[in-house]
Amino acid sequence: MSNLLDITGIKSSVNESEILKGLDLKINKGEVHVIMGPNGAGKSTLANVVMGNPKHIVTEGNIVFDGDDITEDSVDERAKKGIFLSFQSPEEIPGITVENFLRTAKMEITGERVKAIKFKKEINEKMKDLDIDRSYSERYLNDGYSGGEKKKNEILQMSILNPKLAILDETDSGLDVDAVRIVSKGVMDFKNEDNAILIITHHNSLLEYIKPDFVHIMVDGKIVDSGDLSLAREIEENGYLKYRDGKQEDETQWKKEIKLM
Repeated sequence: MSNLLDITGIKSSVNESEILKGLDLKINKGEVHVIMGPNGAGKSTLANVVMGNPKHIVTEGNIVFDGDDITEDSVDERAKKGIFLSFQSPEEIPGITVENFLRTAKMEITGERVKAIKFKKEINEKMKDLDIDRSYSERYLNDGYSGGEKKKNEILQMSILNPKLAILDETDSGLDVDAVRIVSKGVMDFKNEDNAILIITHHNSLLEYIKPDFVHIMVDGKIVDSGDLSLAREIEENGYLKYRDGKQEDETQWKKEIKLM
């Protein structure tokens, strides 16, 4: 497997408050990685930093993607190079249909003209796989959608845009059992030896269907432990108390500290 993403010593801040504090992460093509951690650990910040959100200022370290240093690249440049981010709370965009949005996005990323009839067939096939009614392609993007519908639509976008790296931030949040199964299938259908997936989650619901190659525990802006699926199961059973750096506070105090980070 060849290296796809190499994050070295990344530090970042928002409004002069440091969030990432020297984080390292390496992802190869063909791999599925999971990031877990308590609230305030910096998980979503990591996703935004990789995607290039300008609100998150990188103060140290670098990000190399598919052999190119992208630390200074803009969001659109990173998207064109093959990075995709599924948001925790997808935006509603009245006036733009799902089909037009995805067709335009695909043309922007590939730099090639996308024929309408061929694209219609492709999107219909993807929507069928995700148990999304075809009529949704003519609805405005996420406008009036339920939480589950928005998350399915994010996976539809990923499938259509076919990125090299898909970052899924809390994709399983708020989904019922059936929706988790459908979304998981969409993720696994997307996975191949030429791409990689980074899943950020609080729960193990997706991991009942998606078997990660690596699970990483993130606390206070750093990855403090890594392992396989058994690590996620340990966290589900025991929580994050073992990562308190030897402090003796009770769990309530620990949670208060985490919320301040």
